[in-house]
This record gives sequence, structure tokens and C-alpha cells, in this order.
Amino acid sequence: MTTTLPGWLQPLADLAGSVEAEQLAPRFPHPPADARPSAVLMLFAESPRGHELLLTERASTLRNHAGQISFPGGRADPGDVDPPATALREAQEEVGLDPVAVQVFGELPTLWIPPSNHAVTPVLGYWRSWSPTLRPVSLAEVAEVLWTPIEELIDPERRFSVVHPSGWKGPAFDIGTETPLWGFTAGIVSRVFERVGWSKPWDESRVRPLPEIR
Repeated sequence: MTTTLPGWLQPLADLAGSVEAEQLAPRFPHPPADARPSAVLMLFAESPRGHELLLTERASTLRNHAGQISFPGGRADPGDVDPPATALREAQEEVGLDPVAVQVFGELPTLWIPPSNHAVTPVLGYWRSWSPTLRPVSLAEVAEVLWTPIEELIDPERRFSVVHPSGWKGPAFDIGTETPLWGFTAGIVSRVFERVGWSKPWDESRVRPLPEIR
């Protein structure tokens, strides 16, 4: 049975029904026809530290994006009926999240990640029964589970930009890990939080070197 969504998440639910892909990924909003269907889970919860967002640190042995911070998720399997099914299955396989405990309350537009040619649908979820039990289940994929307070993500002192040698510049967040939150995941967090009015003004001239890409 669907339960009532807490008020602090209602702006996100409203956004899911109105935001355009171009507003979340201005450079590469629309995947080509041959892109691989994928989904990630933006899981929100309430813990003793306040409102939090689930992030993971990817395993250092992965071929692509090793050691980077990301949402749980991955490529769709043939048995997945829709993006929420993919996102929840991947989260269960990666960090042991029980899909039944998650209230899915929306999907954001499907976006393109050119280097891997993935068509990624961010799925919005609320874990009402938060507990510290999530852990890396697939050690080949996940090194650490990172519950990150929303207050830290919107802290202006933790915001900066990174610049790629190609000239690409994107948002980044210091979340207390060796590798900051940057890239696709940081772009989604930054633009979604801005559109729902959670962001605070920060020094947009603050630029740091791009972490080594492995």
C-alpha cells in the first residue's frame, strides 16, 4: 500500500512530473536509439542526522568510473519491467536494500551518458524505515555505502567545480571522501536541488583539479 509522502519530498515528486531533460543535462539530454537502458536510484530517507541521500563509492577494481561516487544502479536486465524495477534490483544487489521497503514516487527524464552510451533514468525513492544496515553486498561493484545528509550537500562551503582537460566544467561536492562527488551524479544532484529550491548561493568561481579518472 502506498503511504503518504513526507512534505519535504513533495517538491521532488512535483518536479518529476514537470522537469525537462534539457534542464537536467543541457549538453547531452537525449540518448540515441542504440543507448543501453539503465536506471539509478535516488533514495531519500530520514535518519538521526536528518534528511539524507544514499550514495555509494564504486569499487576501485571496476573498469569504468572506479572509485567514483554514484547512485546505486546499473543496466536493465531483460526481466525488468520498467526503470524502477531496474533501480530497485540493482540497489538490492549492490547494497542489500529491500525493494518492498522503498516507496517509489517518481522518475526523472532519461538522460544520456556518452562515454558508456547508457540511457539512464533516475528513479526517486523514499525509504521510510531507515536503518544503518545497508552494506556493500557486491564487493566487485561497491566499496562503501555513503548516507549523505542533505544539509552537507547544500552547504556552500562544500560546493566547487571541476574542469576536464577537454574544457568540460561541472559541479562537485566535498562529502568527506577521498574522491569528491562529481560527474553525472553531481550534475543530477546539483540541478535537481536547484530546481526544488534547496540550493544555497555558493562561490561559483571556486575550481579544483579534476580527480584522476581511472
